[in-house]
Amino acid sequence: MEKAAALTIIQQLANGIDPHSGEVFRADSPYQHPDTVRALFTAMQALDPQPAPRQRAAGAENAPQNAGKPWSSAEDETLAGAFDTGKTVPELAAQHQRSRFAIEARLAKLGKIEPPANMRGYKAASNKASYAASH
Repeated sequence: MEKAAALTIIQQLANGIDPHSGEVFRADSPYQHPDTVRALFTAMQALDPQPAPRQRAAGAENAPQNAGKPWSSAEDETLAGAFDTGKTVPELAAQHQRSRFAIEARLAKLGKIEPPANMRGYKAASNKASYAASH
């Protein structure tokens, strides 16, 4: 396999997308676990012949632009408000340039949803019906 093909597959995995089917991984997928996502981004950097600039254009195939950046209180307010108006997690991920898992983790921290099952420091969601209804 060529490096470019491997890099494309790793990018898709890191972005929460099955490279073979194009389907988005569920929140409880091992590919959505923060350590796995970080490992995939590290592998992408190792395979990428040119270092990617820290600021990326919207829609770039690499990591979301704000991946790994701290959340500001203003962004928290924007996220919570958009979620309250009915925006879906994928829409919020695109709007905030963050992974789906990052959005779900932040919404859980803000008390808007039950924490994802694989989120460290939280017990598994007891009421998954309310969480599923929000998607």
